[in-house]
Amino acid sequence: MRVDAVTEGLDPQQAAAVRAPRGPVCVLAGAGTGKTRTITRRIAHLVSDGHVAAGQVLAVTFTARAAGEMRSRLRELGVGAPGPSVQARTFHAAALRQLRYFWPQVVGDTPWQLLDRKFAVVSQAAHRCGFPTDTDTVRDLLSEIEWSKGSLIAPEDYPATVARVRREPPAAAERVAAVYEMYESLKFRGDEGFYLDFDDLLLHTAAALEDNTAVAEEFRDRYRCFVVDEYQDVTPLQQRVLDAWVGDRDDLTVVGDANQTIYSFTGASPKYLLDFSRRFPDATVVRLERDYRSTPQVVELANRVIGEARGRIAGTRLKLIGQRPPGPEPTFAEYDDEPAEAKATAKAIAKLMRDGVPASEIAVLYRINAQSEVYEQAFTETGIPYQVRGGEGFFNRAEVRQAINALRQVDARNDLPEGADRGSHLVTLVRATMVPLGLTDTEPTGAQARERWASLTALVQLTEELLEHEPDLTLTGLLRDLAARAESRQPPTVQGVTLASLHAAKGLEWDAVFLVGLTDGTLPITHVTGDKDTPPDEAGIEEERRLLYVGVTRARVHLALSWALSRTEGGRRSRRRSRFLHGLIPDSSPASKIAEPASSKKKRPQCRICGKQLLGATSTMLGRCESCPSDLDEELLVALKEWRRERSKEMKVPAYVVFSDNTLVAIAEQQPRDDRALVSIPGIGAKKLEQYGADVLALVRGERKAAALDL
Repeated sequence: MRVDAVTEGLDPQQAAAVRAPRGPVCVLAGAGTGKTRTITRRIAHLVSDGHVAAGQVLAVTFTARAAGEMRSRLRELGVGAPGPSVQARTFHAAALRQLRYFWPQVVGDTPWQLLDRKFAVVSQAAHRCGFPTDTDTVRDLLSEIEWSKGSLIAPEDYPATVARVRREPPAAAERVAAVYEMYESLKFRGDEGFYLDFDDLLLHTAAALEDNTAVAEEFRDRYRCFVVDEYQDVTPLQQRVLDAWVGDRDDLTVVGDANQTIYSFTGASPKYLLDFSRRFPDATVVRLERDYRSTPQVVELANRVIGEARGRIAGTRLKLIGQRPPGPEPTFAEYDDEPAEAKATAKAIAKLMRDGVPASEIAVLYRINAQSEVYEQAFTETGIPYQVRGGEGFFNRAEVRQAINALRQVDARNDLPEGADRGSHLVTLVRATMVPLGLTDTEPTGAQARERWASLTALVQLTEELLEHEPDLTLTGLLRDLAARAESRQPPTVQGVTLASLHAAKGLEWDAVFLVGLTDGTLPITHVTGDKDTPPDEAGIEEERRLLYVGVTRARVHLALSWALSRTEGGRRSRRRSRFLHGLIPDSSPASKIAEPASSKKKRPQCRICGKQLLGATSTMLGRCESCPSDLDEELLVALKEWRRERSKEMKVPAYVVFSDNTLVAIAEQQPRDDRALVSIPGIGAKKLEQYGADVLALVRGERKAAALDL
C-alpha cells in the first residue's frame, strides 16, 4: 500500500491514530467510530513506512469473528503480500499456536491435549465433591472456575478472594474451591499427559516466556509490534500474557472504550485501559468520537444514557458525534404485560419489513435469554422469520456440518460431468446436494425443520454471493472458503430477525433495534439493585447502565425501547420502568404521560443537612449529600467496627456480611436511638434488626462502647 494512501478517507482523529509515532498508543474508540478501519490502517502504516515487517506484527482481539474481519481488512490493504502476513488472532488462538511450537523446548516429550469442552470434567469433579450434577449447577461451577483462572486466583486462594471482592459464589466458597482443585487434578492423565483448557493455554504460554530466556528471546525476535483490540475487556490472565509478549518494550497499540465494559463477571477489567497512560507516560492518546454507524437521533440518546454514569470509568466517557443523515426519533412504549409488548414489537417489525428493511437487519435485544420465549411465540404467530442463536455457532450446527460433509463427498467423486462443479453450475450442484438434507422450495413448518431449512438456504445464498465476486469458483474452492470461514467464524447472514441478549449483541449492529423488557429488576438486574437487607451494588448498577448504552449503540437508524408492567397477561401491574430511562423519555412521547405503578411511587429521600433530594446509593445510605459536612462520631465508628469484627469472627463470615462500611458510617453519623430509626437506614432490614439491633443500639447509647474499645 502507498505510504500516502493509509489515511485516505479518514477523519482527522483516525488519521492521527494511524500516523502516531512508533511506540505506546492508546486509541479510545467509541461505538461506531471506525476502530477496525483505524487499527488496520495503522498496521499498514507501520509496515509501509518500514517500522516493522508484516510478519512481525501480532494483533489480538476477543472473538474469532473480529480476528477474521481484521485479517480480511489487512488482505484488502495488501499488507504483507507476497511475504509473511500479520498474525491477527484471538488471545487463545495465538497462545495455542505458540504453545504447540514451544512445548517440546519448555516441557519436553510429555504429551498434552486441548480440553475444549470442560463440562464433563467439571461435572465429574462436582460429583466427587458431593455436588449435584444437573446442568445449571455444573455451569455455575464452571463459570466460577473460569473466573478464577482468568483472575489468576488459585483454588486455595478462592475463598478469601471472593470474600474480599464481595463476589457471591454459587455455594460455600470452600466447597467451590474443592471442586476447582479436583477439576485441576482430573486434567492430569498419568502417562497420557495433560489436558489443558483454554485458560491453561494462556497460563503456560506466559510461564514459558517468563521462565525461559531462550524462548522469550526467540519469540520477541519474531514479534516486535503488538496491537490489542477491545482492551477494556482483558482479564488479569490475558494481561499477564500480553506483558510476557511485550517484555520491556513499548511498541504496543491498544484500542478500547471503558464505557463498553460489560463482562466484569468473567474477570474482565477496564483498569488496564484506564491506567495505560500511567504505565506509559509518553503514550500517544487519541479519542475517536465521530460515529459513522448511527443517526444523530440514536447518538444523542446514547450520549444521554452514558452521560448519567458515575465513577472512574464514567470519567473517560466519549461524547459521540453522529455523522449520518438524520433519521427517526427513538420511540418509547409501555405495555400492560409481556405478551402485549411482544405482539406490539412483532407488529412494528412487520411494518418495517413491508417498508423494505430486511429481516436480517432487525434485532430484538433483551437482558436475559429467558425473555426470548414470548417473542419467539409472537413471531411464529405473525409469520416473522427469526433466529435465536447468534452467528458464532453457525458452522457447529449439525445440519451445516452434515451439508459440508455431503459437499466434500461430491467433490471427491470423479463421475461428474465436465464443468458441473464450476461457475454458474455450482449453485445448482450445491442446491441439489442440500435437497436430501431438508432444503425445499418453501419454508417448512415446525421450529426445528425451519431452523435446518434456514441454515441450508444460507449456504446456497453464500455460494451465490461468492460467485458474484469469483465467477469461475469451483466446488473445491467453495469448500476451501467454507473451511476458512468456519475457522474465523464468519457465517453467512440468515434471513431472519435476530433475538439476542445484550451481552451477545456486543460487536454487532442492525438497521433497526428493539430494546425490550426495560424494567427495574431486569435492567438493572435484581442482584445488583439490593433490597431492604442489602445495599445496592453501585459498580454493578453502573455496568448495567453500560449494557443499555451498548444496546442503544447497536442501532443504525430505527430504535425502539419498551417495557411491560406485568410478566403474564392480566397479571398485577407491579413493575416499573428501568431507572435508566429517567429523564430520557421526551414529553411528546405517550410513555412519558403514563403514571408509574402505585408500588413504585416513593418519595425520594432528602438530605438531612441541606434538604436537597438525594441521588445515588451512597448519599441515600448516609442520609446526606456526599458534599455536605459529616457529623460522624469517630469513637462510635471505632466501636462499631470492633463489634462487627467480633461478630463476623464468631459467625465465620466476612465482615461486610454483617454490615457494610457505609452502613456503619451512617449509624455513626445518624446515631439512631430506637428500632424505627435504625431500620430507616438503607441496608438494615427486619432480619438484621433482629440479629444485630440490640447490640447496635446499645453501642449508640454508650452502654457497650467502653467494653468494645477494651477488646
